[in-house]
Amino acid sequence: MSLWKKSVFPAAAQHQKLDGQTYNYGTAGFRTKANLLDSVMFRCGLIAVLRSKKTKSSIGVMITASHNPECDNGVKIVEPMGEMLIAEWEVYATQLANASNEELGGVIEGIIKDNNIDMTVSANVIIARDTSPSLSASVIDAIKAFNAVYTDYGMLTTPQLHYLVRCVNTNGQYGEATEEGYYKKLSQAFTQLKIQTPGDNSYLPEISVDGANGVGALKVLQLQKELKGYLDMKVFNDGSTGKLNEQCGADYVKVGQKPPAGVMFEVGKKYCSFDGDADRIVYFFKSKDGSFRLMDGDKIATLIAGYLKELVASVGLNLQLGLVQTAYANGSSTYYASTVMKVPVACAKTGVKHLHLKALDFDIGVYFEANGHGTVIFSEKATKSITSASEDSSLTEDKKQAAVRLLNLMDVCNQTVGDAISDMLLVESILEARLWSLEDWNSAYTDLPNRLLKVKVEDRNAIQTTDSERKATSPVGLQMAIDTTVAKYSKSRSFVRPSGTEDVVRVYAEADNQTSADQLAYDVAVLVHKLAGGVGDPPTPPMSS
Repeated sequence: MSLWKKSVFPAAAQHQKLDGQTYNYGTAGFRTKANLLDSVMFRCGLIAVLRSKKTKSSIGVMITASHNPECDNGVKIVEPMGEMLIAEWEVYATQLANASNEELGGVIEGIIKDNNIDMTVSANVIIARDTSPSLSASVIDAIKAFNAVYTDYGMLTTPQLHYLVRCVNTNGQYGEATEEGYYKKLSQAFTQLKIQTPGDNSYLPEISVDGANGVGALKVLQLQKELKGYLDMKVFNDGSTGKLNEQCGADYVKVGQKPPAGVMFEVGKKYCSFDGDADRIVYFFKSKDGSFRLMDGDKIATLIAGYLKELVASVGLNLQLGLVQTAYANGSSTYYASTVMKVPVACAKTGVKHLHLKALDFDIGVYFEANGHGTVIFSEKATKSITSASEDSSLTEDKKQAAVRLLNLMDVCNQTVGDAISDMLLVESILEARLWSLEDWNSAYTDLPNRLLKVKVEDRNAIQTTDSERKATSPVGLQMAIDTTVAKYSKSRSFVRPSGTEDVVRVYAEADNQTSADQLAYDVAVLVHKLAGGVGDPPTPPMSS
């Protein structure tokens, strides 16, 4: 018997897989009810050790409910440079999570053989959580069973864990591998970006932060100490009374198009919302006429991309900057970026891991989902060019200052993953440089009215897509019918895609007015119900305005 079997099997017996449960590693790991995850946590600990041995690097494990309700939880595995787990190993994670205890040894042996893993190589796993200590303990049991080394950082945001993994694997080149090092890197870069501005400008260095009753609220308060008054952050929904992600958080604000509970929503104030694990952010404000105004991931992306492009041009650097969106990006944002700002725009499949990979095609890749999850990636070429320019005494003072700003903006970004705290500081730096209020920012372009529906189907796999999910290839005739329907409306588009977790098809539509967008979404939903095996009653027509 292999040496590892003597310790893994007895430990696995304490974390038995529940009968009848099936688990899938989705775009952000395993997600389900917390009481169903004990065995999954144990198996993710095993996968993390095997991945660490294969890569000869430290691997991260983050335990988080993300933007889900408090009764849920989840786990995801983080690659050596802070990226999400590669697709090939998502398959292994799913196999291991669904294996019975009797099958466990065979699955592990298969992974070792397929990847030619040297089991004598040492392994190191970095763990953090934003909720349950007991689920964290299940991961640790697996690591101990493999006789591997681990570091438990306790309560962190998801992006902080991604940051730490990269720091460890770059021997501190990316930053100091501590929570304090995270705050230090961001705050130092942010304070360096502060500029002397006239007192009558529209930018106000203060913001109210909706912490979604999650860990991000606590971390903002810790960051506040490092900012030395440069940005006044008032935190609400800090977890002292409300429940995680309940009537608050980025997803609630984005989907509901309304402010979260627990906030005094006033004209002239600036607001943002995190999600529960602080990897998403959206901004919002109350207009002078009392209306709710949202700056989602599309608005954030165009703000960042436009400013970075200007700085790159000011320095005269030969760098290709691009913006990566998904099919859900509002058509106005795509038009504004590509036609007005002249920034190349690429489209990727839904799921931030797909956007991250696409962003690597550019020297500077800005990527955001409309839900507010995104960041900026700087290639090695871009990093060297910007650093060199910032130190080049032959440049004019204006060019050198622009290069130094780029350097500090690069350090404000958490390049490993979308990070609400990092993105907030990035947005605030740009708004101050522009001397903009949220009204100024929001006026850059107006979103096309849109509607998102879902249709229950017998089998979501009946829908197959291409062109980054913008076109349906099956069932036969569906895309042609959608195209014919879209042609009836002005400035319109619509696409359908299967859910990754349930037997529903998501329908997105936009048009030049809300009535048309609602009707187009309904028309396409009817087509899906008819041609893709709809279950139950057909979609309900939109109510007359």
